[in-house]
Amino acid sequence: MLDLIPHPADHVVAMKAGGIVTGSELQHAIDAIEAAKRDHPVISLVIEIENLRLMTLTALLKDIGYGLTQLGDLDHYHRAAVVTDQAWIEHIAHLEERLFKAVEIRTFSRRERAAAMAWVSELPRGAHEDPEEDGYHGA
Repeated sequence: MLDLIPHPADHVVAMKAGGIVTGSELQHAIDAIEAAKRDHPVISLVIEIENLRLMTLTALLKDIGYGLTQLGDLDHYHRAAVVTDQAWIEHIAHLEERLFKAVEIRTFSRRERAAAMAWVSELPRGAHEDPEEDGYHGA
């Protein structure tokens, strides 16, 4: 299961994952990320992970493929918060932080969920919520 969840900041795409993640669920999340990128000069992500077991092969291939396409577009991303109590997920998040240095990635325990939501809400210094105020008019 991978569902979008509400977040008060428009530039944040928030998700919750657990159990088995399918390709169609992942595509729905990718579509939300792409929509946010069209509307905002920078976006942040938060994903709550609880009892994640696996991704289907289609989801895994889609995730890897999408990730590779984003390597040249990392300037669109500001922060990514991973909320989990699963140690193996924390290790993967730390590895991703080393690989994708342009994106600030932090892990939070489930009891630190509110802190994670607040942290991803923060925009980079000098950025504004309204892209038009920054002179940003989309790509």
